[in-house]
Amino acid sequence: MNDLQWRRSSRSGTAGGNNNCVEVARPATEPTVHLRDSKNLGPTLRFANSAFATFIAKATR
Repeated sequence: MNDLQWRRSSRSGTAGGNNNCVEVARPATEPTVHLRDSKNLGPTLRFANSAFATFIAKATR
């Protein structure tokens, strides 16, 4: 999936050498969300949109 456009939170700047964050991408061709570690651009996790929405809703409570 090299055609993915990865984004990271604006709160995960590099100030103080802190580059620890998760990047997210949403491909236009499938209803999924991809996640990866910004320090390790290798493997990714892929979730259905509905599963990711449920995770975010529960994580932000």
